[in-house]
Amino acid sequence: MRFRLATWNINSVRLRLDLIERFVRAFRPDVLCLQEIKCEDGQFPELPLRALGFSHVAVCGQKGYHGVATLSRIPFKLGESRDICGRGHARHLAIAFDEAGPGRKPVVLHNVYVPAGGDVPDPETNQKFRHKLDFLEAMSAWFGGLRTKPKNRMIMVGDLNVAPLPTDVWSHKQLLKVVSHTPAETERLDRVQASHDWIDVMRRHVPAEQKLFTWWSYRNRDWRASNRGRRLDHIWTTPALDGAAVSMTVVDEARDWPRTSDHVPVIADFFVE
Repeated sequence: MRFRLATWNINSVRLRLDLIERFVRAFRPDVLCLQEIKCEDGQFPELPLRALGFSHVAVCGQKGYHGVATLSRIPFKLGESRDICGRGHARHLAIAFDEAGPGRKPVVLHNVYVPAGGDVPDPETNQKFRHKLDFLEAMSAWFGGLRTKPKNRMIMVGDLNVAPLPTDVWSHKQLLKVVSHTPAETERLDRVQASHDWIDVMRRHVPAEQKLFTWWSYRNRDWRASNRGRRLDHIWTTPALDGAAVSMTVVDEARDWPRTSDHVPVIADFFVE
């Protein structure tokens, strides 16, 4: 099974429907995972997205700043929408592709939107930050408790809202006390990764010594010149799919599009036997 997978925090699917169309026509993803769709299920623009060739759609929507959706040209079975942290937030959606080989476990795709965590990196005074830390701990416990780890064929994508490596931010020293790169967050994301020996696909294709960003603040008037970015969006696989992602691209040109998201799409091409 060959497919092109893309993940994008769209920051309102209805507001940026034209940009999704532009992206899809230019890059032809077979599967598109969206985060922060900012609408309830009944408000999701399913018909125009199906018109782009995504005949299989799964939505976990919510009013406000949450919600995820997975669009696919490939048939899938709906897995679950897990309330990872018990807050009633729509932040996870899992689907399983039907085209698993004989005797093979299905390929399960997790679309995840980790809470941003607010502005103050103190769980005692900032409940949003406390929620983020709890969410990451709950992810670690969940994936760590899954059975048959060596055989589980899983992909996880989404806005994990943590830039884990020093080269995932424009200044490691200056951002150590800024939400998204604090030790409390990076250590917990490390635990999530270790919970199922997840492989960081993006860093398999771009060495850890190189800067790599997927998000640039709206506050930067010339984001490309200042390049004060962070890598908040991720693609991971379990060891059973090690090597299945044969290429990876960060579509940074999308940050120049009109009325765009502050995140850009990330693409990985997969070949799964």
